[in-house]
Amino acid sequence: MERLEGTWLVAVSAGPDSMALLSMCIENGTACEAAHVNYHHREQADEEESFIRRFCAENNVPLHVLNAPFEYSGNFEAAARTWRYDWFAKTVRENGLRGVLVAHHEDDLLETYFMQEEKNLVPSYYGLKEDMMYKGVLVKRPLLSKTKADLTAYCRAHGIPYYIDHTNNDESLSRNRIRHQIVAPLSRAQRDMVLREIRMKNAVMQERSCRVGALIRDGKAELSAFRRMDEDDRLGLIRKMIEKEKHYSLSFIRQIDGVLMTKNDFDIAVDERHLVQQDGMFFMVIPAEPYSYTFRDKAQLLAFDGAPCFRIDPPCVGVNALSVSEDDFPLTIRNVQKGDCIEMRFGTKKVHRFFIDRHIPLYLRKTWPAVVNREQKIIMIPGLGCDVSHFSVSPDFNVLQLTGSYLK
Repeated sequence: MERLEGTWLVAVSAGPDSMALLSMCIENGTACEAAHVNYHHREQADEEESFIRRFCAENNVPLHVLNAPFEYSGNFEAAARTWRYDWFAKTVRENGLRGVLVAHHEDDLLETYFMQEEKNLVPSYYGLKEDMMYKGVLVKRPLLSKTKADLTAYCRAHGIPYYIDHTNNDESLSRNRIRHQIVAPLSRAQRDMVLREIRMKNAVMQERSCRVGALIRDGKAELSAFRRMDEDDRLGLIRKMIEKEKHYSLSFIRQIDGVLMTKNDFDIAVDERHLVQQDGMFFMVIPAEPYSYTFRDKAQLLAFDGAPCFRIDPPCVGVNALSVSEDDFPLTIRNVQKGDCIEMRFGTKKVHRFFIDRHIPLYLRKTWPAVVNREQKIIMIPGLGCDVSHFSVSPDFNVLQLTGSYLK
């Protein structure tokens, strides 16, 4: 392993892989601090923590330990991974470190690839990447060219003690079964053949990513152009647009593809962000929260600095203009709600109907402003106009709907 610049956080479990990684850093002069997570999940967990504390103290390596009670639901391995990587990222940021070093090796890479194949996944990357970002923190895997046997031999040759996690022998777990039944029997020639296959698949994926990425401008892609693409490119473009640090299943990507191919307007939740369309383009946004602002008088309203979804402008005759009297206060500006109606000169108008008639995108409808007087009567909708009682050729102010609260 080559010496790395900067100070790194080394993830240490007490197994031969991570003990070899930590020892290599010490040997080649890579500045490092160690991080150990005690899940209290196995009988020897506390013993392993004590061992790592002694080893780090003897080698003058600063140590960070997470041994708080680990509570989780669902899959243990998935929950544990999120828990430790969240903590790694937090520790790196708090201590000004370069990033995290983890001891994944060639066997881990092959196991991951065979699991992807067994589950018929189309991942963002086949196998394991040497460098990746996790919540803004660099995670580096410098040992991917080493085998499990190489690292165990290194520890033995250098007199480095380590612990064996006997749960790795439990073949009821998919990864352990693949490790023992598929990866372990492979010859060196067979390993090299699989590694070439992985590199070829990643090269194809990288070429597609670059090609479809050229269709995304300022975070937006044209829906009509998307529909002319073949399926593999469409799925690649969706991944390019929605994936940051989290990888989504192929079935989820295909569900999104189905919506984009058949719907001209959509608002698809992708965790805290949404995939939406406007003017024939689709893009990711962080939707604004529901809101409600109440004003006791006209002076307070006119002095209002604005909100993410609307602003108050000087008076100008038009569909955004409104005249009010003292009897309207307290006056509220809130987001449109289901069933909202307004009495216009031509009759009562449902706000939902206005959205449909004007082709207002679904994602904008949820936080479109409505002006409500003290009697809880809607007196104005930006873009539609005011009700019959509040129209004037000399309005008091204008209310404009904004989209600035939606972030890419």
